[in-house]
Amino acid sequence: QVQLVESGGGLVQPGESLRLSCAASGSIFKIYTMAWYRQAPGKQRELVVAITSGGSTNYADSVKGRFTISRDNAKNTVYLQMNSLKPEDTAVYYCNAGLPARSYWGQGTQVTVSS
Repeated sequence: QVQLVESGGGLVQPGESLRLSCAASGSIFKIYTMAWYRQAPGKQRELVVAITSGGSTNYADSVKGRFTISRDNAKNTVYLQMNSLKPEDTAVYYCNAGLPARSYWGQGTQVTVSS
């Protein structure tokens, strides 16, 4: 019922910025909790940040002050602004849409931070 498509990943140098987008299908987008996860090779998938339907946010300590999540319900889109990127931010970033009974995942977009 819900499909998520991420975009905006790429290769950047340390200190630079990227803006990820997650476009969602569905007529009930506004009620979902939206989140960004990431997974580096050989690592566990981790929550980067989540935003509820009411706008409450929860950031991982590693990205606080650098990343910002936002949502535009009219466009069915969630964004992740990533500033001051570090090599350790390198990972595949996944968009997630969650309800108490169901969750959906995008295919992921690669972010590589390297000099």
